[in-house]
Amino acid sequence: MKTNAVKINYWLLLLIVFGGFLVFGFSENVKGPAIPRMQDDFSLNETQLGMLLAFNSLGYLVACSFTGAMAGKFGIKRTGIVAFASMAVSGVLMYVSANYVQLSASYFLMYIGNGMLEIGLAIMAARIFVKNTGAMMNLAHFFYGLSSAVAPIIAASMMGWRPMGGELGWRGMYLIMLSLSLLPIIPSLLAKFPGDGGEEHGERLTLKIVGKDPAAWLIVLVLSMGVVSELAVGGWLVNYLEKAYDWSTGAASRMLSIFFVFFMAARLFLGPLTDKIGYTLSIILLSAFSGLCSFAAILIGEPGAILFAVAGVGIAPIYPTVMAILAKRYPRGTETAITFTVTLMGIACVIGNLLIGVIIDGVQKLFGAGKAAKESLTLGLQAGYGFIALMALLCSVSCIYLYFYLRRRNELV
Repeated sequence: MKTNAVKINYWLLLLIVFGGFLVFGFSENVKGPAIPRMQDDFSLNETQLGMLLAFNSLGYLVACSFTGAMAGKFGIKRTGIVAFASMAVSGVLMYVSANYVQLSASYFLMYIGNGMLEIGLAIMAARIFVKNTGAMMNLAHFFYGLSSAVAPIIAASMMGWRPMGGELGWRGMYLIMLSLSLLPIIPSLLAKFPGDGGEEHGERLTLKIVGKDPAAWLIVLVLSMGVVSELAVGGWLVNYLEKAYDWSTGAASRMLSIFFVFFMAARLFLGPLTDKIGYTLSIILLSAFSGLCSFAAILIGEPGAILFAVAGVGIAPIYPTVMAILAKRYPRGTETAITFTVTLMGIACVIGNLLIGVIIDGVQKLFGAGKAAKESLTLGLQAGYGFIALMALLCSVSCIYLYFYLRRRNELV
């Protein structure tokens, strides 16, 4: 009977983690089709729209500041339930928002919930996946990639629905999609979470102790560079293909979709490889592969554009594999280590994405004199995307340092 109860509890935990990543992916990526309609409904200028989107990073960083401590004090079960519930509430507030201020407040709350959920799910996964950690972390993040890939398509379709004669629109779409956050609460109420039953996970480890560990800073470097490269593809690939190669929006978007297909397949199938050859070595090889693919795509030109998508194979496992490293290196303080790492990564991502835009403009102005507008723009875009590829290579280089640091101390994972 006890064995059956343990199995049932494990399946409930899997349902929460996998379902949580599905919901997370949907909530993060339905905004693409919705934002133009929000802008029209509230007559927002570009600055107001930019501020609205800035709540993404701000809410995320605010959530990073307290989620780990909240999980340590109140338990990851309650923390997860609060995260799911706050996202559902934000959907209701978004539905009834009457002006820009109310919309901004509801958006901010949504990203607080998103940030809590990202860290909360990482902590849950670290506690649950004690065996085959790399494979299971990658599998969990596969569900995020799956929902991320289909979210824009589903959102665009839903906004055109006409229940009871009226168009559902972006308000109804957000209400329905964010209401899905309530579903993982059901198994959360039934399940027992490791570390919430009197085990003092994380209380022996403080941010000060983590900050004194050189390996922790190397892990931050590895994750930051890898994630900057990963996220930048979604923001810049379509733009690059449209402006450098004169591709249509549809053709460029299809190439981005192919990138996500490679991305999801890598998380699904390469996870076991990380357990087999080691987490640090896996990151060294995969991130180098991603960077080399992107550089090759730039150098070859339009005929090599498929290599932009193939780069997704290398960059996809970085984030979940780093989470596996944190789970193994800091087993009794995982939430503290994740808070430290992910908060600094969030700051680095903001800086990294700003740098890409600055590089594109700077190179275009610096080396574009005497060149045609199209030629100078292409040069700037190549430099900007070259920076994305460089981040992947520097992720590999940083992990080489991490590898030798850990090997000298017999602490490789």
